Amino acid sequence: MSTTATGAQASALAEFDRTTSRWGQLTMTAALLLSLAGPAYLVFFADLGVTGTMVLTAALAVGASFFVLWFVEPITYYPVLGPAAMYQAFMIGNLANKLLPAAMVAQATIGAKSGTKKADFSAIMAICGAAMVHVMSMLIFVGLLGTWLLSLVPLEVMEVTRIYIFPAIIGAVIVQLVFSAKQPRITIVAVGVALLVIFVLVPLVPALAKLATGISVVVTAVLAWFVRDRNAAAGKAELVN
Repeated sequence: MSTTATGAQASALAEFDRTTSRWGQLTMTAALLLSLAGPAYLVFFADLGVTGTMVLTAALAVGASFFVLWFVEPITYYPVLGPAAMYQAFMIGNLANKLLPAAMVAQATIGAKSGTKKADFSAIMAICGAAMVHVMSMLIFVGLLGTWLLSLVPLEVMEVTRIYIFPAIIGAVIVQLVFSAKQPRITIVAVGVALLVIFVLVPLVPALAKLATGISVVVTAVLAWFVRDRNAAAGKAELVN
């Protein structure tokens, strides 16, 4: 009975992965085409004087600014989110400051290890919950009550909030990640690399300011591989086997 149940479960999980991959690719492609439809209409039919050279220059400028992140972000987020949640996250947006923290908190709460199906499913449900809360809060506190609420908040408070809200969110994510990962060596490496990049590399080479995040992630990943606790990794492998 247990063997049959295990086989059925594996088959169901495989079918889930196939379905997720198929519909994920279709919906991402549809979203890409729809997002390009408006700009394409303006370029080809609105007679705004936009030339091909201007479009190419703008595309190259965007590519130069975000080229590293196009590779670093999927590689960085995949171990935490898993394949299905990756489609959700990149479709919705606000990964670093909303969806990734939601997934990490959900996984830490139920004790799910990154890379397992339990972690993948918890990330999916966490992202669904985060998206629903986002939409409802935007509808209520922005769409219905936005103007009234802004009239009650002093300008000084708004300025402080604008400056510190993003660092506060990212700081909470970092703390959550440190305590859930339980890898002091990697934590020290990550903090050291970030400090060196921000306070040494960027002042020496200001042109690398926009690439600072990507550089920090790549260098941290490489160094973490060499300084990781190999004994702990071997112990986990033995438990799995």
